[in-house]
Amino acid sequence: MHAEPEINAFLKARRAALDPAGLGLPPGGTRRRVRGLRRDEAAHLAGISVEYYTRIEQGRGGNVSPEVLDSLARGLRLTAAEHEYLRNVAHRAAHAATTRCQVGEEAPQVVRPGLRVMIDAMDGVAAVVYGRAMDVLAWNRLGGLIGCDFARLPPGERNIAKQMFLRADVEAGHPEVAQVRREIVAVLRAEAGRFPDSVRLCHVVGELLESSPEFARLWESQEVEEKTYGVKRVIDPRHGLLELQFQAMRLPPPDDELTLLLYAAEPDSPTRKALRALSADAEEHGALPATGTP
Repeated sequence: MHAEPEINAFLKARRAALDPAGLGLPPGGTRRRVRGLRRDEAAHLAGISVEYYTRIEQGRGGNVSPEVLDSLARGLRLTAAEHEYLRNVAHRAAHAATTRCQVGEEAPQVVRPGLRVMIDAMDGVAAVVYGRAMDVLAWNRLGGLIGCDFARLPPGERNIAKQMFLRADVEAGHPEVAQVRREIVAVLRAEAGRFPDSVRLCHVVGELLESSPEFARLWESQEVEEKTYGVKRVIDPRHGLLELQFQAMRLPPPDDELTLLLYAAEPDSPTRKALRALSADAEEHGALPATGTP
């Protein structure tokens, strides 16, 4: 990841994404040299001086107060996820931290036995638990059959982002791959703001930046998103298109660095019938739930 303060690139990108006319700002007497808002316009919307805004954007704002960060979030029309990311990177800028990968080891994340029991007991629902870097740490029988067979992968490759960007066969199973990849990168950036010292997260992002031009392009867009629910479409080799409702939930302490991802199908739908068939086939051939640590 880059060594410059994240706040610099993030605020520039958020300014560029806004339409001055849509915010009621005057067109001005000269032709715009930048896309979106100028610094003085962003400062005006946030109710702070241009000089102070400039220092904040350049990572020289010091310990910016929560009230000022709230004003910036309102002025730049940030979402809740973007607002949280701004708070995280502003704190980092205030403490002169960079985003270079740290040297050393990081304790692997683990899933409590009780949590594994819970997801294994879920009937008709595909469940996956992933950690800071989108490493898949646990799944139930159906969860291991949706999109990627994690049990057949070495632990270090059980990673949602790496599978979606580096494996053509996984890509082929996602008809909306462009949208899925954009959302994955936005989630990873939110995680990078939340866990800036995670060695594993930094290494995953670094590997993807080197190996995938598409990931690098999306990463530079500075999008931040917490996709918590929606519809996921996956093509299964035997059953065709599966349409699944999904819900992603960050777990409460002591599991608050883990995310539980659930998939379910509408009652009496072709997808529900396909999931029953997949589950029965897996049970017949002895495919069991598994856990892995990267």
